[in-house]
Amino acid sequence: MATPSVRSRAQVASHYHRKNTTHSDQSSLTDHYQAPWTLSGYTAFKALLSARLVAAIWCNISDCDETYNYWEPLHYMMYGSGFQTWEYSPTYSIRSYAYILIHAIPTSLYSQLIQPNRILVFFFLRCVLAFSCALCEVYFYRGVCKQFGSHVGRMTLLFLILSTGMFISSSALLPSSFSMYMTMLAMGGWFLGTFWVSILAVAASAIIGWPFAGVLGIPIAFDLVVRKKRVLYFFKMAGVFGFSILCVSAHIDSTYYGKAVITPLNIILYNVFSGHGPDLYGVEPWSYYLINGLLNFNMVFVLSFLALPLTYMTGYILDIPVSGRIPSWLRLLAMYIWLAIFFLQPHKEERFLFPVYPLVALHGAVALDCIQKLYCHVAMGLMHRKMQVDPQTKTSPYQHYTKSSAWLAIAFSVAFTLLSVSRSLALYKGYHAPLDVYMEMNWLAQDTQVHTLPADKAVHVCVGKEWHRYTSSFFLPNTNWHLQFIQSEFKGQLPKPYGNSSSEVPSQMNDMNLEEPSRYIDVKYCHYLIDLDLPQESALEPRYTQMSNDWKVIASHPFLDAPRSHQLFRSFYIPWVTSHYCQYANYTLLKTTRTKNKKAKQDS
Repeated sequence: MATPSVRSRAQVASHYHRKNTTHSDQSSLTDHYQAPWTLSGYTAFKALLSARLVAAIWCNISDCDETYNYWEPLHYMMYGSGFQTWEYSPTYSIRSYAYILIHAIPTSLYSQLIQPNRILVFFFLRCVLAFSCALCEVYFYRGVCKQFGSHVGRMTLLFLILSTGMFISSSALLPSSFSMYMTMLAMGGWFLGTFWVSILAVAASAIIGWPFAGVLGIPIAFDLVVRKKRVLYFFKMAGVFGFSILCVSAHIDSTYYGKAVITPLNIILYNVFSGHGPDLYGVEPWSYYLINGLLNFNMVFVLSFLALPLTYMTGYILDIPVSGRIPSWLRLLAMYIWLAIFFLQPHKEERFLFPVYPLVALHGAVALDCIQKLYCHVAMGLMHRKMQVDPQTKTSPYQHYTKSSAWLAIAFSVAFTLLSVSRSLALYKGYHAPLDVYMEMNWLAQDTQVHTLPADKAVHVCVGKEWHRYTSSFFLPNTNWHLQFIQSEFKGQLPKPYGNSSSEVPSQMNDMNLEEPSRYIDVKYCHYLIDLDLPQESALEPRYTQMSNDWKVIASHPFLDAPRSHQLFRSFYIPWVTSHYCQYANYTLLKTTRTKNKKAKQDS
């Protein structure tokens, strides 16, 4: 069942308020029912951009895959140094340099023109990503308004702006975030009837971003090929766009890998047809995504599952006539396909849901819209006998369903906003310390009272158990500073610095996540050390802050100690309450005192 346009939706919505009213009464009420107001595209863009820039500046890097698989290769492209993971080894080549190059272009231009500190380059790219996301969102919003009506569009916009899910994903340097951008363009183009945009976006999403994101184009392909019979148009556009993008992507990747490579094909072969696939780590139960969705979208995530059944229930109960160009089941299908696929996969990660985050917002808005209609239908039915047209003013107590049920939308929006802001603040306050510490290390490196090593001397910044919270080489003061790994309880494979070129096959690499001892250096060679000072310790993970003869704390920021904190209050920040139920450890930057102590002994 399709949904009418904005104008006809207003007429239909008023229909089930007036169907028992006389014909003469109805003629006098026509002008009383008006479609709800809609934010202009420009106003929506300003609101979206403001939210995305906040995320670009304040959001943490929540996934070490983002650091080592994307920020580090980007740093290598720009400055000739960075860490390489096994996925970028020419032996496996399952990551695309084409995706990295897209981001290297604006950052390199900015770096050449302004010559800023590398931290500013990092945040500049995040702001570029924020701007790009906002553009895609406003295009998606326009499509939603046209296809689903003003009210659904308005609620979708609210959920996009405020949700923690979009706060996390909008400025992340991840192919799944890129696929999320393309999903919004694809769906927006489909809803607006600009099909070539949809086909181009799906092709770019699958080839440059993530091959599996191509399944989100299934409803669009079905609509064009099966329903509209535009078979030639679809295959011509898909062939032209897909082949062009694939050729460019393959050329870039082949250049960097030094051999013929089709990266999207390698990703599919590894994840689907290899003996172990991606299930060596990150295996989680089905409830993982449910909890993740509730944290990132709270009540909207629950409503999103109900969008399709509520749509048909509402249509049946209210006897809303079928019109429009896309059936409801088809335009809401993509999210259900994605969740069905990924809920069943053993390997689960938060970023795997990024491509459908905008659809979660849309589905939640559709479900809320249906609930408002059903409420209005019931309320008007109960009050029908008391409601009559005023003969003097020719006005009626009947209202557009969005007005009579406005309290529902307002109450839901307030609750959603409070939960979303609370969750985003909890993430910032609990986990922002690594960014703070690495930025502070930059400032202290310029203080000759703190950093006393010669300017041309190699400086080793070491991490042990905190290797996965490294913010990237963009946060090292200069090219003389190097991140080093010291041994910890972690027994998986760590990345290693790039060699002479990206086409060089690195040694000691494997695709089984087996530990490579060659990654470690002895802690005695470390000039600085970054560590989370937890109360528990082991032989490989001692409390370095207690080793005052070897280390001195020069910077420290609070970091949430999740195991010792209340599950609810660590998930949602509540002022004056959370601090009583959560425990924090110190995320510390330490400087070695070995050299100083050794010199003092020699002098004595």
